[in-house]
Amino acid sequence: MNPFDAASPFDARYYFADRAFFEKLSPFVSENAQVRYLARVEAALAETLADFGVCPRSAADEIAKAASHVTPDEVYEEERRIQHNIRALVNCIGKQVSPAAKPYVHLFATSADIMDTARALCLVDVTRTVLIPDLLALEKQLIRMARASAGTPQMGRTHGQHAVPITFGFAVALYVSRVGQRIEHIAVTAKNLRGKFAGAVGAYNALCLLSKKPADLEAALMKKLGLTPPEISTQVTQPEYIADYIYSLTACWGVFANLADDFRHLQRSEIRELRDRKASDPNTPIVGSSTMPHKVNPKDFENIKSMWKAYVPRLLTVLMDQISEHQRDLTNSASMRFVMEHVAAFAYAIHRLSQTLDAVEPDAARMRELLDAGKDPIAAEPLYVLLAMHGHPEAHEKARVLARDARIQKRPLSALLREDASLAAYLAKMSPEHLAILDDPAKYLGAAQERTISICDEWERKLRVFD
Repeated sequence: MNPFDAASPFDARYYFADRAFFEKLSPFVSENAQVRYLARVEAALAETLADFGVCPRSAADEIAKAASHVTPDEVYEEERRIQHNIRALVNCIGKQVSPAAKPYVHLFATSADIMDTARALCLVDVTRTVLIPDLLALEKQLIRMARASAGTPQMGRTHGQHAVPITFGFAVALYVSRVGQRIEHIAVTAKNLRGKFAGAVGAYNALCLLSKKPADLEAALMKKLGLTPPEISTQVTQPEYIADYIYSLTACWGVFANLADDFRHLQRSEIRELRDRKASDPNTPIVGSSTMPHKVNPKDFENIKSMWKAYVPRLLTVLMDQISEHQRDLTNSASMRFVMEHVAAFAYAIHRLSQTLDAVEPDAARMRELLDAGKDPIAAEPLYVLLAMHGHPEAHEKARVLARDARIQKRPLSALLREDASLAAYLAKMSPEHLAILDDPAKYLGAAQERTISICDEWERKLRVFD
């Protein structure tokens, strides 16, 4: 198809626009892929029936071969004729097998047995093959960035205001931890995705015509596909398995949006602590504005947040799909199909963020410049703490007033506190190291560097479980 004919801007601008990304995701998220996963479950069902002696092995082999050759075009054409997607698939497989094998196609199954199992299988595969490897690569990228700047002083900020110093590596280490925990959660929820093979209302009605232990056949089919059977189901699998999984992706995406926001603000003109390498590359003709030739906008970070805004509301749709009347209705029939687009868009967010992080670098000199320019007022916190440690009864209020007076008088706080006779006895008790911090709060870095290294070490260790 021509990507410019697509209705979805995700398809036109991102999915079809990046060939490598498209080729990596297409085997899992395309409609072609969905039909093939459905056919794969039908093949596995026939093989399981053969394992239990229900159908001849030759019949199962025929069905598996036919299932592997069925095409979305013929399935959709048959669906247009009979108005049922799974029966259309069954008919297409049945046309390609012998009369002896045909009775065993889809035997004992209801549509949701095939659809829910195929969806779980597809999500497990795309998570293992694409999402987890790409997330691990992103996590390692963040670890490298954090380690490289573990000791680079930077002004810490709260509420958009100067707070107390940190290091840039420490700021990145926060995201090492947050992304790492999300990876673990995604892996857990993907592992918990379930299929089912329990029939029209989940009570194994049809299978009980075959066996007094119908759950054994369900478990065998799930094992063949690498899935865990559900504890119990109606006609559909319990919806919380999918809801938990999509939440885990969306929560991770929220971490990306927060990181993108933080890094975008570090590129503000008045801050400029983060440089875009493209801005100084003469071979990269980046245009930041249709009218302002000087601009180079942080559009890649903005895209990551914007895409998150577009897709995070879809989590509500998944949660709404928890409700199905009695054993099943079709109110999640259309909405559940969009789960694959959610997964594809999340995969793109990983891809885009990784590329964007590669294109920026911290400006350590600019970070130090801003820290030096604004360091005097932030001596108020160590002053308050040191005064309290040495017994001052109103340490916080004293530090607050001195900081206010320093700001009004435009004088260094370090000078005012030494001119205050009421503080002389307290200052005399302080160590040279503590007094040095009051003179140069840039030394007030706490354990930022040590914690950065510790977090990086910890997550490098945790990532080994995925090797």
